Amino acid sequence: MTPRPTSSTETSVLPEATARLDAEASIEQLLGALDLEGKVRLLTGETSWRLFAHEQIGLRSMAVSDGPVGVRGTGEVPGETSLLFPSPSALSATWDTALASRLGSLFAAEARRHGVDVVLAPQVNLQRTPVAGRHYECYSEDPLLTSAISGHVIAAMQDGGVGACLKHFVANDSETQRTEYLAHVDERTLREVYLAPFEHAVREVGAWTVMAAYNQVDDGVLAAPATEHTHLLRDVLKEEWGFDGVVVSDWLATRRTAESANGGLDLVMPGPGGPWEDRLVAAVRSGRVDESVVDDKVRRVLRLAVRVGALAELAPEPMPPATDETLLRELAARATVVVHDENHRLPLDPAAVRRVALIGPNAFEAFVQGGGSAHVNAAHVVSPAEGLRAALPHAEVTVLRGGDARRHAPDLDIVGRARDPRTGEPGLRISTLDAAGTVLASRVTTDWDGWERELPDVAAAVLVEATVHLAEPGEHRIGLGTVGTWTFEVDGVTVARGDRPAGAEVVLDSSVNSPDGEPAVVLVAAPRDVELRATLQNIRAQAYGSFARGVLRHALPGLSVDDEIDAAVEAAAQADLVVVVVGTNDEVESEGWDRTSLALPGRQDDLVARVLAVAPDAVVVVNAGAPVLLPWLETARTVLWTWFPGEECGNALADVLLGVTEPAGRLPWTLPAREADVPVPHARPGADGVLEYSEGVHVGYRGWELSRARPAAEFGHGLGWTSWQYEDVTVVEETAEHVVLAVDVTNVGPRRGTEVVQVYLEAPDAGAEAPGPGAPDRPVRWLAGFATVQADAGDRVTATVRVARRAFETWDVTAHRWVTPPGTYLFRVGRSVRDLRLATATDR
Repeated sequence: MTPRPTSSTETSVLPEATARLDAEASIEQLLGALDLEGKVRLLTGETSWRLFAHEQIGLRSMAVSDGPVGVRGTGEVPGETSLLFPSPSALSATWDTALASRLGSLFAAEARRHGVDVVLAPQVNLQRTPVAGRHYECYSEDPLLTSAISGHVIAAMQDGGVGACLKHFVANDSETQRTEYLAHVDERTLREVYLAPFEHAVREVGAWTVMAAYNQVDDGVLAAPATEHTHLLRDVLKEEWGFDGVVVSDWLATRRTAESANGGLDLVMPGPGGPWEDRLVAAVRSGRVDESVVDDKVRRVLRLAVRVGALAELAPEPMPPATDETLLRELAARATVVVHDENHRLPLDPAAVRRVALIGPNAFEAFVQGGGSAHVNAAHVVSPAEGLRAALPHAEVTVLRGGDARRHAPDLDIVGRARDPRTGEPGLRISTLDAAGTVLASRVTTDWDGWERELPDVAAAVLVEATVHLAEPGEHRIGLGTVGTWTFEVDGVTVARGDRPAGAEVVLDSSVNSPDGEPAVVLVAAPRDVELRATLQNIRAQAYGSFARGVLRHALPGLSVDDEIDAAVEAAAQADLVVVVVGTNDEVESEGWDRTSLALPGRQDDLVARVLAVAPDAVVVVNAGAPVLLPWLETARTVLWTWFPGEECGNALADVLLGVTEPAGRLPWTLPAREADVPVPHARPGADGVLEYSEGVHVGYRGWELSRARPAAEFGHGLGWTSWQYEDVTVVEETAEHVVLAVDVTNVGPRRGTEVVQVYLEAPDAGAEAPGPGAPDRPVRWLAGFATVQADAGDRVTATVRVARRAFETWDVTAHRWVTPPGTYLFRVGRSVRDLRLATATDR
């Protein structure tokens, strides 16, 4: 954690403070050894994931990596794999800051294993709308819960010598037109809601880096791109909050030179190229940017280098990397939310289980991580079937999909079906073509992943050719998913084409990660071969380099969805344990696009309803990151929410079902019953490109409390596997800075369990039709504090909840400062925002 200023009486930290002063003096000496070109060189990446080294001053190259669900690495090691963590929303669902610290330490260990100095995480934007494509990457719809959980991740990560990068600063809560829209957020809402997690991470934790977002922001003071927003970057972040770290751009977000340099940006990524480098040198020479502005940026980069150990003479003593072999399995299980459990059926008795029907698209293929830049390559993922078979070695586990929920067909089996049309060798022939169609290079491969990277400048296109064997009688669907200009031929006939050239925008909108494509239908009566030929544009994506993208897809003839559902229902009727796993997939939840519906994809609702009709005790598992509609919720007796659980998916599910680990999760967002009730139902800017934050401070559950609509499950809800009785609440300490509450709860259930004690605050005029004269429009109630406690069956335990002064404050838009409206504030204590058991008050 970043050292903080100390008083003369705090002698125990004087050596640390002295070391920091020595480091700052050394930074000034190093800065003085650099000429202008040398300084500017340090302010743009050498590659997409690495900064320039400078041997003269002993600075090695620093590496950064994407990382919300693990540390992917820099792409410099072929076949590199990473630990795949549960999604940030899953971590937040534990409401457990100690668990967050353990995950932060694991982040640091993974980063150091991959040679990474800064992890581009956490994402502390709020879950403003459930349709947001990157909803799963965020922590919560509440700023306090987001701040508390992410803050402990950051502190532990940086204690391990690895920088955390807060993103995306700020009001980057939608994917639709994300590089263009202007977020119009009033000053008070911005301060109380969307800036709050950033402020906490900077002022209370000491984050080392912050990422400026793609979008523009109109905060009532200035309307400007986030990469050159002088009010937010300079006035608020650096001056008011005292941020002494590096402000890095989101990748390719920086468009102008002097404006971004003067606006407060410190580092342009990726590199090489971009609007700085020689152009920033020229801007200094011409007087448009003062050299002192560049000096400040270099100081910040060198300060970061000191912190991560990249300056040889100032490197801190290395700490042993933290390892926690059981954490990912424990976290995935503990984050599981018991949404519904009629008659407390969980956990199940393993001895009573002999025949298991594991049903559903996400049982067949679990969705363990969202799409987009958060993706990491896991060495192994434990499937639901693997987890249950390991936990129930005496039982028969049958897996049935119950219908495909995806729009796109599976990837073509290259190894088993494809041959080079020229030689008959197994695999695809990949050729690079110039503008005249001349072959520049050619190779045959069996492990093509759909990407052809680092193409030469003279390359105009990539040609993919294959002879594909189709043995199964019936309709085969064969298609190509790609972007840019392309053609796709089957047996010499062009069946599809694209005529719109593509550039770096297909990286920024993530369409290359899930490219569209319509399949061709090939009828097979007897085994036969088809000839496939696809031409793919060489996409020149600025600092991302050149590449071609194409996914060959092939769907076999098979059962219809109706037939698959019928087979699943039949198996469910014969099993003594039925587990139905439904959810989303990376076509639905991903960076680059927002959802158009909250419904489960495909016919999963039909599947659940049909199974429950014959197996009413079936356990329904929802494998999704963001809210989805569950029209069968009241019919199901047991419903679990498992998020995107990471690599230990199947083991964690088995642990939850069979009593190894309590599913102690609580919802960090609101689960709607009807799409029409959602306070912010879409994420689309208007025709003018402006995204209005018209709901103000009433984001998430606050909007639900204001409208009084009934959700399927409210914010904070989760049943665990025991029952709790709330006994008493007492104010035990009260100062100008905080109020401390002691809440007594008793475990009245049959087994040891975990309780999340939640404290909500209501303003002095709560319940009034309208606020009094001059009083701000405050939420009906808002989360002010929480604590996680454990107790054995029958035991009573006291939860200590600290409510900070900021919980009472509101932003005065006239005075531009925090104020506490006087009056009597009511604390409401309970298990969720609508399950409130106790109350007490305080005067402020």
